Amino acid sequence: MPTALVTGATAGIGAACAREFVGAGWRVVGTGRREERLTELAEELGDLFCPALFDVRDEAARDAVLAALPGEFAQVDCLVNNAGLALGTAPAWESDLADWKTMIDTNVTALVSITHRLLPTLIERKGSIINLSSVAASYPYKGGNVYGGTKAFVRQFSLCLRSDLAGTGVRVTSIEPGMVETEFSIVRNAGDKDMADKLYAGANPMTGEDIAETILWVATQPPYLNINTIELMPVTQSFAGFHVIRD
Repeated sequence: MPTALVTGATAGIGAACAREFVGAGWRVVGTGRREERLTELAEELGDLFCPALFDVRDEAARDAVLAALPGEFAQVDCLVNNAGLALGTAPAWESDLADWKTMIDTNVTALVSITHRLLPTLIERKGSIINLSSVAASYPYKGGNVYGGTKAFVRQFSLCLRSDLAGTGVRVTSIEPGMVETEFSIVRNAGDKDMADKLYAGANPMTGEDIAETILWVATQPPYLNINTIELMPVTQSFAGFHVIRD
């Protein structure tokens, strides 16, 4: 039975991934900062789910939790680097530098750190790495500034990892979604749900489950097949200036 480690499993795409992988018969280690969310997910998913309580930016806490994983969960076959966030929509000169640093620490530094930590196991098991990037990696938009930069890093890091890992049997994929309705935009708008709702209103956005199904599909491809990148958007969204058609 294979094991997946999903970062940021307490909400949105991460929680949907935990459900999809367990539903497909995988063991899942789900990480997150919110203990009550992890507890609820563990109660829902049962023995195939192992909660791992830590902030991905805290390397010491991460290493302590990973070192204490039960034996059957310790051998990770698939790393899903989902944890990430966007903070703010202001133009660069009005942005909070602390928000920029938090996005870099979470979306870039923490992602490369946990990847580096698990690479020996993934190489040994000929596993896979699935990184959550974004269409913001390829298409600039007003207010995207540092968030778009972090996701461009994730995309390029994925492609370079793929090059480095050639011959090891490890597969690497960059998943690049457009508009997905999750808590993501609530966080980006400092908890303003009304603002997030206005963004999605009438746009028929994708769901966390849509992306999770795609991630599981990538993870379950034959071992000789690597999906390099997948870019997904709802039909109502376009890369032409992120034009959104509303009902």
